[in-house]
Amino acid sequence: MTAVVGGPAPAGDASGVGRYPSRFRASGVKARHLRAHVLVVVWLGLALVAVAVQETLPVARWLAVHMFLLGAVTTAVLIWSEHFAVALLHAKVPDERWSTARLATANLAVAGLLVGVWAARPLLTAVAAVALAAAATAHLVVLVRLGRGTLGGRLKPIVSYYRAATAALIAGTVLGALLATGGAGGPDRYAGLRLAHLHVTLLGWIGLPVLGTLFMLWPTVLGVRMKDRTTKVSRRVLWLAGSGLVTAVTALALGRRWPAVAGLALYLAGVALAAHLFARTVRHSRPVSAAAAWTLAAATCWLTVAVAADLVRLATGPLAAAQTAIDALLPVLLVGFVAQVLFGALTYLLPVVLSTGPRDRAAVRAQLERGWPARAVALNTGVALAALPLPGPAPTAGLLLAALSGAAFLALVAPVLVRSGKGLPADAGPDGVSRRPALWGTAAGVVLTVLAVLAANSGGDPAGGTNAAGTAGAGDGATRTVAVTMADMRIRPARVEVAAGTSLRLEVTNDDAQRHDLKVEEGPATPMLAKGDTRVLDLGPVTRDRQAWCTLPGHRAAGMTMDIVVKDGTATDTAGHQGHTPVAAPDDHGALDLSADYSAGWRSRDAALAPAPGGTVHRVELHAAHTTVEVAPGVKQQMWTFGGTAPGPTLHGKVGDVFEVTLVNDDPGMGHGIDFHAGSLAPDRPMRTIESGERLVYRFRAERAGAWLYHCSTAPMLQHMGNGMYGAVVIDPPGLAKVDREYVLVSSALYLGTPGSTAQVAKMRQNTPDAWVFNGMANQYAKQPLKLRAGERARFWVVAAGPSDGIAFHIVGTVFDTVYKEGAHLLEPGGAGGAQVLDLAAAQGGFVETTFPEAGHYPSSTTTCATPKRAPTAWWR
Repeated sequence: MTAVVGGPAPAGDASGVGRYPSRFRASGVKARHLRAHVLVVVWLGLALVAVAVQETLPVARWLAVHMFLLGAVTTAVLIWSEHFAVALLHAKVPDERWSTARLATANLAVAGLLVGVWAARPLLTAVAAVALAAAATAHLVVLVRLGRGTLGGRLKPIVSYYRAATAALIAGTVLGALLATGGAGGPDRYAGLRLAHLHVTLLGWIGLPVLGTLFMLWPTVLGVRMKDRTTKVSRRVLWLAGSGLVTAVTALALGRRWPAVAGLALYLAGVALAAHLFARTVRHSRPVSAAAAWTLAAATCWLTVAVAADLVRLATGPLAAAQTAIDALLPVLLVGFVAQVLFGALTYLLPVVLSTGPRDRAAVRAQLERGWPARAVALNTGVALAALPLPGPAPTAGLLLAALSGAAFLALVAPVLVRSGKGLPADAGPDGVSRRPALWGTAAGVVLTVLAVLAANSGGDPAGGTNAAGTAGAGDGATRTVAVTMADMRIRPARVEVAAGTSLRLEVTNDDAQRHDLKVEEGPATPMLAKGDTRVLDLGPVTRDRQAWCTLPGHRAAGMTMDIVVKDGTATDTAGHQGHTPVAAPDDHGALDLSADYSAGWRSRDAALAPAPGGTVHRVELHAAHTTVEVAPGVKQQMWTFGGTAPGPTLHGKVGDVFEVTLVNDDPGMGHGIDFHAGSLAPDRPMRTIESGERLVYRFRAERAGAWLYHCSTAPMLQHMGNGMYGAVVIDPPGLAKVDREYVLVSSALYLGTPGSTAQVAKMRQNTPDAWVFNGMANQYAKQPLKLRAGERARFWVVAAGPSDGIAFHIVGTVFDTVYKEGAHLLEPGGAGGAQVLDLAAAQGGFVETTFPEAGHYPSSTTTCATPKRAPTAWWR
């Protein structure tokens, strides 16, 4: 390899690696390379087996990804980064025993992670993660020490890629362990950490060493001299890609979208700069290995496409939506980029490392390149089918096509390894002394471990498989699989009874339009599942009662729970049982001081009704989000809002007007919808729940006059409305007379506490709010009264938003001469009668009119139609 670093290739060998470098000729070193590549092939083979059974075994997809990345690719990167670092730095070959120990530790740690995650053994998972991080740290120390006291060659800076990549492996291991052991926190935190984990692993641990190695390997494969500016470009690429990766991963972990976008843009700039140099190198060249050249070129193209697509999706939507996007890009990154790099590199490097001379090398290369055009076309076609949004079985067919291409390559590699192994003593060391072949033992251990995991997760009841309806095999050693569905804010079955010692597996499917997850007490958890997604949770032997629930805010308190009960005798699933949620005592806010002062700079909500806009089509954009507001004097609380306020903006129009409302969900943690009572239309599409980053257009014609309610249409509506997601639509009756002042008052109950918490939901269910308020803030119009002049005529539009109580609206010191309720006049001006109250049930609306006879303070003495506790108070003067 070093023959091309400082100048042209030797005569008769354009590759520059015609002879195995002298520092690697010892039979022990070659034997270690051989055994390491056997490990790579073993992991690849097991990953292919997992891919083949993923349709019938949901756990297999996760296993396939991690066998491939943590098993095959990590082993290859560890062995080749050390190999290339020695060659580029002209350093002494590290002690083989320590290198073998590091590689064996890494592979055993990967096997431990596979078992720990899917057997729900957090301690084993943590220990395996520590072991993998320790092996990576030891590898980083070796790479740093190799650079001490060496002059190196032109491409000495490439070793920095390997060091940065190893640091990325350590970071990825830590993040992965947090995700696997439940240390990631809530769903919002989980999404950011998962994205950070994926990016630091794929773009850091794998992407960086690939980019660095290509600066050296690409011209070697092409059989040409390196460009004079290769060293300078390699430094620039590392700065761009490295700094961009650090920025993006840090921002993703912290949930900051735009810094992550900036970081990915830097990384993409680095990839583009490297690709430009590689493209210029291709001119007027005849590759030493056409198969390796085309495969490496295709891999670089897929990397560029994937990073660009990832950047665009992250820039145009929130982090929660980016999770779905990166999942869709996984086939491109894993197969199109990583697998092709691995295949291309092995195609070129195995003949160099394992052959005994030029003739042998040519024979090995011919073996590995057999049928390569068909294999390359199949693999890249498969990647395209899997990545594109095609209907039907196209994605699955694409993955299987790519897997067949990989299997064909492995079928060619295996005889090469077997033949090379026969030419070496099975236990040869560098000193010729026989020793135990540690890596072969490791390979056997890995095979047995992974096969055990596959067998343990193959599912099914020994007596006949899943039985979600009633009884199943029970007792020590029995395995039980229960189909669990999530829909309509319920988990079904809500109760699962098992005999002590039964190994329980939950096959969890989300049948709801909203995203949900399922977390088992002191056990595993699914990721956020979109509609139709399925994941399997393996709880292992169950020896005590547990509870499982959805972790989205408020969903557990709303009843999305499932009890797992250990009983003697027959095991059952109780679909009709609604579960049991421990309910905390309601928060005691009896000391809420409505006479206290609001914070400095606080302003009451403007209750004046703005005139109806001109035209007959009104376009409005409402953003659903979490907003912290002051809801009572000195009391700030997070509210779920439309347009940043609770209640949301008031819409105003005339009969016949068309409203086109665009709802944008900016809430990173949950879905929302909207329902306008002023319009008449089928609710299926316009009132559907949209997830974070999505938008919908709700278009309706206001055919009837009145004071109308709008609110979030997503279940549980009690919580969404109780936390602020409501507003008013005012449609003027034809011929409505003008008045001096016109106001809108939306009454509602105020529930203090963390939105969606058990304590807050308990208050909602028991109908014990902390206060009743007008326009979202307690006592605000007593602090800043609505002002009129004596003798002015005022109209008060009132909407009862509830969510549970109606109101009886009265203004002390006045008599209403006009009462309009639910689209009809109950009292019109000019008559002899009068009214004292506008009584409204929850979700009803209307208006009253009155004239204030003289200066003074006129409080509103409004009571609820149910249990008056703290009625909203308003003052007029």
